[in-house]
Amino acid sequence: MPPLPQPDPFWEIRVHEPNRDKGVSGLCVGYEQGQWRYSAFADYIMEWLPEFCLNSKERDELSHESAVKSLRKAANLVYQTDKYAKRGEFGEFFLHAAVRCVFDSLPAISKLFYESSMNNTVKGFDCVHVVGPLNDLELWLGEVKFYKRVSKAIRDVVSEIGEHLETNFLRKEFILIGNKLNEQDSYTAAVQKLISERTSLDKIFKRICIPVLLTYESNAVEQHTAVTEEYNREFCDEINHHFETFRKKAANLPQVRIHLFLFPLEDKERLITALHEKLKAWQKI
Repeated sequence: MPPLPQPDPFWEIRVHEPNRDKGVSGLCVGYEQGQWRYSAFADYIMEWLPEFCLNSKERDELSHESAVKSLRKAANLVYQTDKYAKRGEFGEFFLHAAVRCVFDSLPAISKLFYESSMNNTVKGFDCVHVVGPLNDLELWLGEVKFYKRVSKAIRDVVSEIGEHLETNFLRKEFILIGNKLNEQDSYTAAVQKLISERTSLDKIFKRICIPVLLTYESNAVEQHTAVTEEYNREFCDEINHHFETFRKKAANLPQVRIHLFLFPLEDKERLITALHEKLKAWQKI
Protein backbone atom coordinates (compact mmCIF):
# COMPACT_ATOMS: atom_id res chain seq x y z
CA MET A 1 0.00 0.00 0.00
CA PRO A 2 1.48 3.39 -0.94
CA PRO A 3 2.01 5.66 2.09
CA LEU A 4 -0.05 8.81 2.50
CA PRO A 5 1.89 12.08 2.74
CA GLN A 6 2.17 13.44 6.27
CA PRO A 7 2.82 16.82 7.87
CA ASP A 8 6.41 17.39 8.94
CA PRO A 9 7.13 15.71 12.31
CA PHE A 10 6.38 17.74 15.44
CA TRP A 11 6.29 15.50 18.51
CA GLU A 12 9.56 14.36 20.04
CA ILE A 13 9.13 10.65 20.82
CA ARG A 14 11.18 10.53 24.02
CA VAL A 15 10.14 7.01 25.01
CA HIS A 16 9.41 4.35 22.41
CA GLU A 17 9.10 0.64 23.16
CA PRO A 18 7.05 -1.07 20.42
CA ASN A 19 6.75 -4.45 22.14
CA ARG A 20 4.50 -7.12 20.67
CA ASP A 21 2.39 -7.41 23.84
CA LYS A 22 2.10 -3.93 25.36
CA GLY A 23 4.22 -1.10 24.02
CA VAL A 24 4.54 2.58 24.87
CA SER A 25 5.46 5.91 23.28
CA GLY A 26 5.92 9.14 25.22
CA LEU A 27 4.93 12.19 23.14
CA CYS A 28 6.66 15.49 23.93
CA VAL A 29 5.65 18.92 22.57
CA GLY A 30 8.54 20.82 24.14
CA TYR A 31 8.92 24.53 24.86
CA GLU A 32 9.57 27.76 22.99
CA GLN A 33 10.86 30.90 24.72
CA GLY A 34 9.94 29.49 28.10
CA GLN A 35 6.39 28.44 27.15
CA TRP A 36 4.82 25.06 26.39
CA ARG A 37 4.09 25.04 22.66
CA TYR A 38 0.28 25.37 22.63
CA SER A 39 -0.09 27.35 19.42
CA ALA A 40 2.55 25.43 17.46
CA PHE A 41 1.02 22.09 18.44
CA ALA A 42 -2.47 23.32 17.50
CA ASP A 43 -1.09 24.33 14.08
CA TYR A 44 0.38 20.85 13.67
CA ILE A 45 -2.88 19.11 14.57
CA MET A 46 -4.80 21.32 12.14
CA GLU A 47 -2.57 20.01 9.34
CA TRP A 48 -4.12 16.59 9.97
CA LEU A 49 -7.65 17.97 9.81
CA PRO A 50 -8.56 17.13 6.18
CA GLU A 51 -7.28 13.58 6.52
CA PHE A 52 -9.15 13.14 9.80
CA CYS A 53 -12.43 14.58 8.57
CA LEU A 54 -12.68 13.52 4.93
CA ASN A 55 -13.38 10.04 3.62
CA SER A 56 -10.85 8.31 1.40
CA LYS A 57 -12.56 9.34 -1.85
CA GLU A 58 -12.49 13.00 -0.80
CA ARG A 59 -8.84 12.68 0.26
CA ASP A 60 -7.91 11.16 -3.09
CA GLU A 61 -9.57 14.07 -4.89
CA LEU A 62 -7.76 16.69 -2.78
CA SER A 63 -5.64 18.91 -5.01
CA HIS A 64 -3.90 22.26 -4.77
CA GLU A 65 -6.91 23.90 -6.42
CA SER A 66 -9.42 22.31 -4.05
CA ALA A 67 -7.32 22.52 -0.88
CA VAL A 68 -8.81 25.72 0.56
CA LYS A 69 -12.38 24.53 -0.02
CA SER A 70 -11.58 21.14 1.54
CA LEU A 71 -9.91 22.69 4.58
CA ARG A 72 -12.91 24.92 5.17
CA LYS A 73 -15.24 21.95 4.79
CA ALA A 74 -13.20 19.91 7.26
CA ALA A 75 -13.27 22.68 9.88
CA ASN A 76 -17.03 23.10 9.46
CA LEU A 77 -17.57 19.34 9.77
CA VAL A 78 -15.87 19.39 13.15
CA TYR A 79 -18.15 22.12 14.47
CA GLN A 80 -21.27 20.37 13.23
CA THR A 81 -20.49 17.69 15.80
CA ASP A 82 -21.52 18.58 19.36
CA LYS A 83 -18.68 16.88 21.18
CA TYR A 84 -16.11 19.13 19.49
CA ALA A 85 -18.12 22.35 19.42
CA LYS A 86 -19.37 22.11 23.01
CA ARG A 87 -17.02 19.81 24.91
CA GLY A 88 -13.71 20.16 23.12
CA GLU A 89 -13.06 16.45 22.79
CA PHE A 90 -10.07 16.71 20.51
CA GLY A 91 -8.33 13.56 21.72
CA GLU A 92 -9.31 11.65 18.58
CA PHE A 93 -7.27 14.16 16.53
CA PHE A 94 -4.22 13.39 18.67
CA LEU A 95 -4.72 9.63 18.42
CA HIS A 96 -5.06 9.82 14.64
CA ALA A 97 -1.87 11.86 14.29
CA ALA A 98 0.09 9.68 16.73
CA VAL A 99 -0.72 6.38 15.01
CA ARG A 100 -0.08 7.88 11.58
CA CYS A 101 3.27 9.49 12.38
CA VAL A 102 4.72 6.80 14.69
CA PHE A 103 3.54 3.68 12.84
CA ASP A 104 2.89 5.05 9.33
CA SER A 105 -0.67 3.72 9.39
CA LEU A 106 -3.43 4.40 6.89
CA PRO A 107 -6.84 5.62 8.11
CA ALA A 108 -9.36 3.02 6.97
CA ILE A 109 -12.34 5.15 7.99
CA SER A 110 -12.65 8.85 8.74
CA LYS A 111 -13.92 9.14 12.31
CA LEU A 112 -16.43 11.83 11.39
CA PHE A 113 -17.49 9.86 8.30
CA TYR A 114 -17.92 6.88 10.64
CA GLU A 115 -20.75 8.58 12.55
CA SER A 116 -24.14 6.98 12.09
CA SER A 117 -25.87 10.39 11.92
CA MET A 118 -25.05 13.98 12.80
CA ASN A 119 -24.17 14.34 16.50
CA ASN A 120 -24.80 10.64 17.09
CA THR A 121 -21.43 8.93 17.12
CA VAL A 122 -21.26 5.19 16.74
CA LYS A 123 -20.34 3.95 20.20
CA GLY A 124 -17.13 2.24 19.29
CA PHE A 125 -13.46 2.66 18.68
CA ASP A 126 -11.95 6.14 18.35
CA CYS A 127 -9.93 5.32 15.24
CA VAL A 128 -9.86 2.60 12.61
CA HIS A 129 -6.49 2.34 10.86
CA VAL A 130 -4.51 -0.32 9.02
CA VAL A 131 -0.78 -0.99 9.36
CA GLY A 132 1.56 -3.13 7.27
CA PRO A 133 1.58 -4.76 3.83
CA LEU A 134 -1.56 -6.37 2.41
CA ASN A 135 -0.23 -9.88 3.01
CA ASP A 136 0.47 -9.10 6.67
CA LEU A 137 -2.17 -6.49 7.46
CA GLU A 138 -2.98 -5.36 11.00
CA LEU A 139 -6.21 -3.62 12.00
CA TRP A 140 -5.64 -0.88 14.58
CA LEU A 141 -8.74 -0.03 16.62
CA GLY A 142 -8.00 2.93 18.86
CA GLU A 143 -9.13 4.30 22.20
CA VAL A 144 -8.47 7.77 23.61
CA LYS A 145 -9.01 9.64 26.87
CA PHE A 146 -8.41 13.41 26.73
CA TYR A 147 -8.16 13.84 30.51
CA LYS A 148 -6.43 15.93 33.14
CA ARG A 149 -5.74 13.09 35.60
CA VAL A 150 -3.74 10.11 34.41
CA SER A 151 -5.07 7.76 37.10
CA LYS A 152 -8.64 8.32 35.92
CA ALA A 153 -7.61 8.03 32.27
CA ILE A 154 -5.97 4.64 32.90
CA ARG A 155 -8.89 3.35 34.93
CA ASP A 156 -11.51 4.41 32.40
CA VAL A 157 -9.69 3.25 29.29
CA VAL A 158 -8.90 -0.21 30.69
CA SER A 159 -12.57 -0.66 31.53
CA GLU A 160 -13.59 0.51 28.06
CA ILE A 161 -11.12 -1.77 26.28
CA GLY A 162 -12.55 -4.71 28.20
CA GLU A 163 -16.08 -3.82 27.09
CA HIS A 164 -15.01 -3.29 23.48
CA LEU A 165 -13.27 -6.66 23.26
CA GLU A 166 -16.38 -8.61 24.23
CA THR A 167 -17.54 -10.91 21.44
CA ASN A 168 -20.97 -9.37 20.80
CA PHE A 169 -19.63 -5.83 20.77
CA LEU A 170 -16.79 -6.69 18.41
CA ARG A 171 -19.01 -8.51 15.95
CA LYS A 172 -21.34 -5.51 15.77
CA GLU A 173 -18.39 -3.15 15.34
CA PHE A 174 -16.99 -5.26 12.53
CA ILE A 175 -20.29 -5.03 10.67
CA LEU A 176 -20.28 -1.22 11.04
CA ILE A 177 -16.64 -1.00 9.95
CA GLY A 178 -17.23 -3.27 6.97
CA ASN A 179 -20.14 -1.14 5.80
CA LYS A 180 -18.06 2.07 5.93
CA LEU A 181 -15.00 0.83 4.02
CA ASN A 182 -14.42 2.26 0.56
CA GLU A 183 -14.51 -0.55 -2.00
CA GLN A 184 -11.84 1.21 -4.06
CA ASP A 185 -9.20 1.21 -1.30
CA SER A 186 -6.43 -1.35 -1.75
CA TYR A 187 -6.76 -2.74 1.77
CA THR A 188 -10.55 -3.16 1.83
CA ALA A 189 -10.65 -6.79 0.70
CA ALA A 190 -8.01 -7.78 3.25
CA VAL A 191 -9.86 -6.02 6.08
CA GLN A 192 -13.20 -7.52 5.03
CA LYS A 193 -11.67 -10.99 5.06
CA LEU A 194 -10.05 -10.43 8.46
CA ILE A 195 -13.24 -9.22 10.19
CA SER A 196 -15.59 -11.66 8.47
CA GLU A 197 -18.08 -13.42 10.74
CA ARG A 198 -16.51 -16.64 9.40
CA THR A 199 -13.15 -15.73 10.95
CA SER A 200 -12.56 -16.82 14.56
CA LEU A 201 -11.88 -14.04 17.03
CA ASP A 202 -8.84 -16.06 18.12
CA LYS A 203 -7.38 -15.48 14.66
CA ILE A 204 -8.56 -11.87 14.48
CA PHE A 205 -6.94 -11.03 17.83
CA LYS A 206 -3.55 -11.98 16.35
CA ARG A 207 -4.01 -9.30 13.67
CA ILE A 208 -5.42 -6.52 15.87
CA CYS A 209 -3.65 -3.79 17.81
CA ILE A 210 -5.37 -1.39 20.21
CA PRO A 211 -3.57 1.97 20.11
CA VAL A 212 -4.47 3.90 23.26
CA LEU A 213 -3.75 7.61 23.70
CA LEU A 214 -4.03 9.18 27.14
CA THR A 215 -3.45 12.84 27.93
CA TYR A 216 -2.89 14.19 31.42
CA GLU A 217 -1.61 17.33 33.12
CA SER A 218 1.98 16.49 33.95
CA ASN A 219 4.20 17.46 36.87
CA ALA A 220 7.29 17.06 34.70
CA VAL A 221 5.92 19.35 31.99
CA GLU A 222 4.61 21.96 34.44
CA GLN A 223 7.84 22.23 36.42
CA HIS A 224 10.05 23.08 33.44
CA THR A 225 10.29 25.81 30.82
CA ALA A 226 12.88 24.27 28.48
CA VAL A 227 14.00 20.87 27.28
CA THR A 228 17.04 20.03 29.41
CA GLU A 229 18.71 16.82 30.53
CA GLU A 230 16.83 17.09 33.82
CA TYR A 231 13.52 17.58 32.02
CA ASN A 232 14.17 14.64 29.72
CA ARG A 233 15.02 12.39 32.66
CA GLU A 234 11.90 13.42 34.61
CA PHE A 235 9.72 13.12 31.50
CA CYS A 236 10.93 9.59 30.74
CA ASP A 237 10.66 8.50 34.39
CA GLU A 238 7.08 9.77 34.49
CA ILE A 239 6.14 7.99 31.25
CA ASN A 240 7.66 4.71 32.42
CA HIS A 241 5.91 4.96 35.79
CA HIS A 242 2.48 5.50 34.23
CA PHE A 243 3.13 2.78 31.65
CA GLU A 244 3.86 0.29 34.42
CA THR A 245 0.62 1.30 36.16
CA PHE A 246 -1.25 0.76 32.89
CA ARG A 247 0.36 -2.66 32.36
CA LYS A 248 -0.76 -3.82 35.80
CA LYS A 249 -4.32 -2.51 35.35
CA ALA A 250 -4.56 -4.10 31.89
CA ALA A 251 -3.18 -7.48 32.95
CA ASN A 252 -6.58 -9.21 32.85
CA LEU A 253 -7.65 -7.96 29.43
CA PRO A 254 -7.91 -10.46 26.54
CA GLN A 255 -4.62 -11.31 24.87
CA VAL A 256 -4.46 -8.62 22.21
CA ARG A 257 -1.62 -6.27 21.36
CA ILE A 258 -1.90 -2.79 22.91
CA HIS A 259 0.29 0.24 22.23
CA LEU A 260 0.00 3.09 24.72
CA PHE A 261 0.67 6.68 23.69
CA LEU A 262 1.14 8.93 26.71
CA PHE A 263 0.84 12.64 25.93
CA PRO A 264 1.67 14.82 28.97
CA LEU A 265 0.15 18.31 28.92
CA GLU A 266 0.78 21.49 30.83
CA ASP A 267 -2.84 22.74 30.90
CA LYS A 268 -5.70 20.97 29.11
CA GLU A 269 -8.02 23.99 29.01
CA ARG A 270 -5.39 26.24 27.44
CA LEU A 271 -4.80 23.61 24.78
CA ILE A 272 -8.54 23.38 24.01
CA THR A 273 -8.65 27.18 23.66
CA ALA A 274 -5.73 27.12 21.22
CA LEU A 275 -7.39 24.39 19.15
CA HIS A 276 -10.70 26.25 18.99
CA GLU A 277 -8.93 29.42 17.85
CA LYS A 278 -7.23 27.55 15.01
CA LEU A 279 -10.44 25.82 13.93
CA LYS A 280 -12.38 29.08 13.84
CA ALA A 281 -9.65 30.64 11.70
CA TRP A 282 -9.80 27.71 9.28
CA GLN A 283 -13.55 28.12 8.91
CA LYS A 284 -12.95 31.60 7.50
CA ILE A 285 -10.23 30.86 4.95
